[in-house]
Amino acid sequence: MAQETSTDRRTDTRTRLETWQAGVLGGLAGGFVMGIMLTMQMTPVIENAIPALWGLSGGLAGWVIHMSNSAVLGVVFAAIASAGAFREYADSPGTSAALGIAYGVVLWVVLAAIVMPIWLDAVGFGMAPAVPNFNPMSLVGHVAYGVVLGVVYPLLR
Repeated sequence: MAQETSTDRRTDTRTRLETWQAGVLGGLAGGFVMGIMLTMQMTPVIENAIPALWGLSGGLAGWVIHMSNSAVLGVVFAAIASAGAFREYADSPGTSAALGIAYGVVLWVVLAAIVMPIWLDAVGFGMAPAVPNFNPMSLVGHVAYGVVLGVVYPLLR
């Protein structure tokens, strides 16, 4: 006598990205938004200052460097967001956006206000700003980067 047993099989059809991949894509999304803002409001930064960090010039070089930095910094965000104390905040777009805002402010203080002016001076960029360079328009761009990164990151994980 034969017996039949039914087995319930569920297949997850959603594509899941690794944490670092969600960070890259979130960083690129945030970088794109910030890059548009830089192009419209702070054109010399994207066309001159950012490429000068690497001995280059021009808007295309500025965009490539800016987007590369955005992707790398997105991976750093993903590493921080997946760490113990921050993990619970990175699960929903709202709380992750708040985490992204804080991250954007930290990037602005450390990288834009301190590291970038020192680096520009070191490479002989004639128009290097003073240290610290607390530019409010730059803050807005970094916060926009953080918000977009923070919203996109949990949606892709």
